[in-house]
Amino acid sequence: MVASTHWLASATGMSVLERGGNAFDAAVAAGFVLQVAEPHLNGPGGEVPILLWSEDEQRVSVVCGQGVTPAAATIARFTELGLDIVPGTGLLAATVPGAFGGWMLLLERWGTWRLADVLAPAIHYAEQGVPVLERIAATIESVEGLFTDEWPTSAATWLPGGQVPAPGSKLANPVLAATYRQLVAAAESASGSREGQLAAARKAWYEGFVAEAIAEFSAKTAWRDSSGEVHGGLLSGDDLAGWSASVEEPVTFDYRGHTVCKTGPWGQGPVFLQQLALLDGFDLDAMGFLSADYVHTVTEVAKLAFADREAWYGDADVPMSDLLSATYSAERRRLVGIEASFELRPGAPGGRLPRLPDLPAPSAPGARSPQGLGEPTAGVSGARSPQGAGEPTVSADGVAAGRWTAAGEQVVSPDGSVRGDTCHVDVVDRFGNMVSATPSGGWLQSSPTIPELGFCLGTRAQMCWLQEGLPASLRPGVRPRTTLSPSFALRDGRPWLAFGTPGGDQQDQWSLNFFLAVVHGGLNLQEAIDAPMFHSEHFPSSFFPRGSRPGVLCVEDRVDPGVLAELRRRGHEVAAQGPWTLGRLSAVARDGGFLKAAANPRGAQGYAVGR
Repeated sequence: MVASTHWLASATGMSVLERGGNAFDAAVAAGFVLQVAEPHLNGPGGEVPILLWSEDEQRVSVVCGQGVTPAAATIARFTELGLDIVPGTGLLAATVPGAFGGWMLLLERWGTWRLADVLAPAIHYAEQGVPVLERIAATIESVEGLFTDEWPTSAATWLPGGQVPAPGSKLANPVLAATYRQLVAAAESASGSREGQLAAARKAWYEGFVAEAIAEFSAKTAWRDSSGEVHGGLLSGDDLAGWSASVEEPVTFDYRGHTVCKTGPWGQGPVFLQQLALLDGFDLDAMGFLSADYVHTVTEVAKLAFADREAWYGDADVPMSDLLSATYSAERRRLVGIEASFELRPGAPGGRLPRLPDLPAPSAPGARSPQGLGEPTAGVSGARSPQGAGEPTVSADGVAAGRWTAAGEQVVSPDGSVRGDTCHVDVVDRFGNMVSATPSGGWLQSSPTIPELGFCLGTRAQMCWLQEGLPASLRPGVRPRTTLSPSFALRDGRPWLAFGTPGGDQQDQWSLNFFLAVVHGGLNLQEAIDAPMFHSEHFPSSFFPRGSRPGVLCVEDRVDPGVLAELRRRGHEVAAQGPWTLGRLSAVARDGGFLKAAANPRGAQGYAVGR
């Protein structure tokens, strides 16, 4: 079974399985196709975290394909440039492109196919073209002026013939195809073995012609970014050569007979587990699926878990065992009241006092003022302005007013800035191997295209704070606290479910809603994906300019009107969305002797396939 956010990736993965490849081969091939089919949502300059179950090893592992910040990326350097926040576009926010290394590590350690074989579908689609989705056209149209006036290398790549490609037309990227062909040639000339070719390809990417082009472009060019100023980059050849993807143990939590596995707190994944730890003390079954009590409780729990994310998560020493402990969860659970909370309330795991970053000043009348650093229980709210140039949260009031366009993924602001989103792919094979991967970053609108390579750098460093002493503070050589969050679950100790979604800060709300719908709602995979979605925008965004919308609860308007009225009565600022607008989930499962899969119908783009 293969399920993903784009039908071409799902079909590619399935073709690999039917030609004898395993789940890891299929995931890699599908991942590279996603770079071509959804270039506004991910690219070669981005990153990928991967969770996998190896039937041979009988264990869950995490592949970290998240690149690190440059050695020159210091708070002092940004302060010298007059910046107090990392820009959301341009070269300053670039990190080492980790996606290629992550996919190669997965392929080398667990796969069976050669580099040429897994790259062949992506090369074909890059050369021959892919159908232009309406969202791709809308994205390019929104930044057409920027490309034409400021980023001519991007205009050359994404405005064929000087025009925005029409929806349904064919869009090719022959330069990217040539880059991948050159990688294959370098690999095959270096070695006759599969392992030797993969090693040579990594070397060509991180030390050879790809690294050289990236380093030269970063050092010798400067471009206007979301700060409004023109800046060059900080990424160097040494930064690329010094990084490699890694394999880690997952962070886990046991919930009602299920063991849920996530990445470490260098990503936001453990907020999923913290929400489960809090919900374990509530009787969701008695409340009833999608009742007012149910939605209120899940929402208030999310606010507490994400407040801890702000205070504690990062590429640092995070007290994860305390954050997931029964004692701490019981203390935090008591903060869930009958009315909506409007405060950002991190806890004190193990008696440690939390520190929150300074947040953007509120821009809406009546918004609460943020509290500064060092406040252990801050009543923080941020600006209600659009959340910037990263992955999206659907701007509920903006959608209603017609100031944004959205369909659960891409959001285009009136000033032309575009927040990229993410992709996802899940695979299970005949052997029982399973993969859940969430590639993202390097969006076509992130930064100017590197003309020799056909892709742009990512902007993941925008997730770092330009304030000292925080777990997510900008420091050289650290992983930004990514929102990318694939999920894996065992049931009664056996591999069961691989799942995930795009959506930035909402990933571990939408994925949690899906999981709860299966465990408590009694729904099958497709029913759980189709069920009305909701999420909170209460906490600070991970993306430039880092705003928040205290108390705002976005809900698909298929939810019972009486439930929405009761949620408003409890104080939630309910922002009813279109009936099919939130979430882009996909999932595969090993269940009762069957393999199962499901994909999101929203946007008519996701696809699940199997036999």
